[in-house]
Amino acid sequence: MTETHTGPPQQTERRTELDVIRVLVVTGLVFFHSSLVFDTRDDYYVKNAETTDLTTIAAGFAVVWAMPMLFLIAGLGSWHSLRRRGPGGFAVERLLRLGVPLVFAIVTIIPVPVWIRLRTDPAYHESYLRFLPRFFDVHLDLTDFPFVVRGEYFESGHMWFVVMLLAYALLLAPLSRAPGRGVRERLAAAAGRRGAVIWAPAVPIALVTALAGMEEAFAGWSRWAYLLFFLFGFVLASDERFRTAMRRDAVVALGCAAALLAVGMPGFLIAAGAPGADPFTDMTALSIGVRLLYGAAGWCCLVAILGLLDRRRRPKLGQPVRPGGPGRRLYAYLSAAVLPLYVLHQPIVVAVAFGVVRWDAPIVAKYLAIVVISLALTLAAYDLLVRRTRPTRFLFGMRG
Repeated sequence: MTETHTGPPQQTERRTELDVIRVLVVTGLVFFHSSLVFDTRDDYYVKNAETTDLTTIAAGFAVVWAMPMLFLIAGLGSWHSLRRRGPGGFAVERLLRLGVPLVFAIVTIIPVPVWIRLRTDPAYHESYLRFLPRFFDVHLDLTDFPFVVRGEYFESGHMWFVVMLLAYALLLAPLSRAPGRGVRERLAAAAGRRGAVIWAPAVPIALVTALAGMEEAFAGWSRWAYLLFFLFGFVLASDERFRTAMRRDAVVALGCAAALLAVGMPGFLIAAGAPGADPFTDMTALSIGVRLLYGAAGWCCLVAILGLLDRRRRPKLGQPVRPGGPGRRLYAYLSAAVLPLYVLHQPIVVAVAFGVVRWDAPIVAKYLAIVVISLALTLAAYDLLVRRTRPTRFLFGMRG
């Protein structure tokens, strides 16, 4: 994820902005999941007695790009990892870095929010230890790929991202040996046309989003749209010309994203306002149309963000970074913490919210309290319980 292949001739460079984006998105999830406690529409684990529609509107401008960005960056990294390790080594590395923390989280912390949801019912008094066997009463069901383990109370929770990422990586590993150099060469040559890097990927993403629907449980995107973002990231990393095209078309992409959202967001709210309507899945003309705009806007946002950030850092390439500086140390600390922070954050948010919603306080005060306390506890849990020993680093997918 952190190096960029420069076609021929080859050059390796650290793209620190990608790590910064990952840190910001994962940190932002604390703000996002805290807001769901007060959201009128979302069925979150813990709900405040008073809710608001403002959270839906505010979240819409973040979910359109945040999780797709993580899948795109993961695809970029997969290209370089596959080239270094080969398909077999890549698959083993993904199983260790993603599979181990996935299993560990499901066994240890994922049941907690489910149990807390049940505890919000005053009539429910079952202890956590008595609840656990029911959580793990599961069976295999291949109809909901990649979520093949099912149960009445079982869920992967916020680890759905890791489930998808691991499944897509393991699917990619054997396919990476298929001939594709000529296709990538033609695509890279086509990217030289102005705007091609915007509309060529935007069309399939928009069509999948419009026709397959949007899955609210997965931050408003279809699992198949996420697969496209992952695969497009893999292709973009294969040739420097894609990166050049994204820098060139970044401003145009930003304008397209703004225009698409200016039309699509009000359209989505109108579609959602109809009695019994669900714009995430309805096959009405309006719902399909707003999903089409949403899908295209998501890709335009990614091109704009990556292209504009790359423009800002290009003049500084080749300049030495002062080792040991406070900024460098903070960057190293947080970039290594991304996956553990992701794994830890939601159970902590839910547990904190379970107590805070009982306060007699305005929504704003409760929201800020949940965010501040959850951020502090998540960082403390990472620093004190995860990063300091080899066994815990291994369980959370960190390098030794």
